[in-house]
Amino acid sequence: MSLFVFGAFVLLIAVTLSRGLRVVPQGYEYTVERFGKYRGTLEPGLHVLVPFVDSIGRRMNMMEQVLDVPRQEVITKDNAIVGIDAVVFFQVLDAAKAAYEVDRMQLAVINLTMTNIRTVVGALDLDESLSKRDEINHRLLKVVDDATSPWGIKVTRIEIKDIRPPADIVDAMGRQMKAERLKRASILEAEGARQAAILRAEGEKQAVMLDAEGRREAAFRDAEGRERAAEAEARATTLVSNAIASGNVNALNYFIAQKYVEAFKAVSSADNQKVILLPYEGTALLGALGGIGELARAAVGGGAAPKPKPATTDSPAGAPPPPFDTLPRGFPPSAP
Repeated sequence: MSLFVFGAFVLLIAVTLSRGLRVVPQGYEYTVERFGKYRGTLEPGLHVLVPFVDSIGRRMNMMEQVLDVPRQEVITKDNAIVGIDAVVFFQVLDAAKAAYEVDRMQLAVINLTMTNIRTVVGALDLDESLSKRDEINHRLLKVVDDATSPWGIKVTRIEIKDIRPPADIVDAMGRQMKAERLKRASILEAEGARQAAILRAEGEKQAVMLDAEGRREAAFRDAEGRERAAEAEARATTLVSNAIASGNVNALNYFIAQKYVEAFKAVSSADNQKVILLPYEGTALLGALGGIGELARAAVGGGAAPKPKPATTDSPAGAPPPPFDTLPRGFPPSAP
């Protein structure tokens, strides 16, 4: 009998200790109830309770949690139906409020998020719904966080995972995108052709200007050359006239011989001349060249040119005509 009492006493002590001692793990908080009424909250660590009086009410997870919001069909402002799913990140800040202010807290957060997704996306058209995800997330976060604050919950993030339009709208969007890209390509090609035409016209303009400038410079150079040649011709003529006036006939012979040689060269170099008829004997040209030589020797020696010999009429028949420097003023001689 005493053994039975001892065993019961040990069992009572064990039950008392198990109900009086509580260890709360890190990241959790337990609510304490006394006869069913909330008395306090146990933080992580070892705690002593009044056995059979105090009990653990709710075990609340104080870490940040994530909830998957199921996909739902939402009608946009322009009556397009899109499928949207999202995720919600939240954290319990007040264990007592989260335990006793709302029942089935996670389900409440999911339903609250789904209803606000319909409200926010329904105020936007399809294009805005697809392009303004950050704005949708921000508006959802503000609305849901304000609604869950009385529950001791802090909603940290709400992210839209996917927005999926119907298949026919996706095809229409693809065709629209293709048309837009073709339009931009056509505009770029037209702009390129325009720039090419402008550059080509500018290049032609520059070429014409440079060509005109070159022709102007060439004409100026030609005129300058003709002017200098005329000046040299005039100076030569003046020198010849002065030489003749001073009695030096060799200067006149030089001038006439030069013209004679140039005329003979022009006649002999013509392409259509096959037979050349010389009206004078070839020795006349040699005589003219001899006169030029005497003139050159006189110029180099510094002495006066030799006096021309008077013409005689007793030359033997068949003798060659005298050179240019001995010809009378009646040059050229008459044909025999």
